[in-house]
Amino acid sequence: MSSEDKDAPGEPADEELTLTDPKAMRALAHPVRMALLELLGVAGTITATQASEVLGESPANCAFHLRTLGKYGFVKEAGGGRGRERPWTYTRRTINISATGQADTQATLAAGALGRAWFDHWVERARRVVGSPKLPGWEDATRFTRSGMFLTPDEASQVSDEIHQIIDRYQRRERDPSQRPAGSLPVEFVSYLSPVPEWAPVAGQSRDIS
Repeated sequence: MSSEDKDAPGEPADEELTLTDPKAMRALAHPVRMALLELLGVAGTITATQASEVLGESPANCAFHLRTLGKYGFVKEAGGGRGRERPWTYTRRTINISATGQADTQATLAAGALGRAWFDHWVERARRVVGSPKLPGWEDATRFTRSGMFLTPDEASQVSDEIHQIIDRYQRRERDPSQRPAGSLPVEFVSYLSPVPEWAPVAGQSRDIS
């Protein structure tokens, strides 16, 4: 999972967290904990009681998972409140997960498993949306598309960068609710760009292109 959020002038820069600890990666690979991090991205701060109302989990379960996320440095207490009414906030807005370049085999395996867990999490949410009745006014705005292209690795990286430049125009609204226009809702844009090596021979290309 990797996302970018440009900081407003005067705000502390968001230091990207690159995961290398297998225990932390395995701790994060839990659906409730992933959902809690996403909720914090929208709300900024949240209590276990508030999270339970959104996720349909018990306040005690949400409190346990928030404490676990805190143990591994993903969230921290925001101050005030007691027990399940304590507000929590995230420590990083940007988390980078990569199975390449890890220090050992355990970290590589854990990073791969966590990456697949996040991908499955997003795909399952998209599966619930596709073919379901849309919110009024969102019938044409909700899209499910697929595009095929012939690109070099450098061009593929450029396409991804250009898409994120567009998304960056709106990401400050996540941090600053005052910038959210009336009628706006949280919107998810999930991109997936990857070669399809099994089709390469049909296209007259080698699967192993250096």
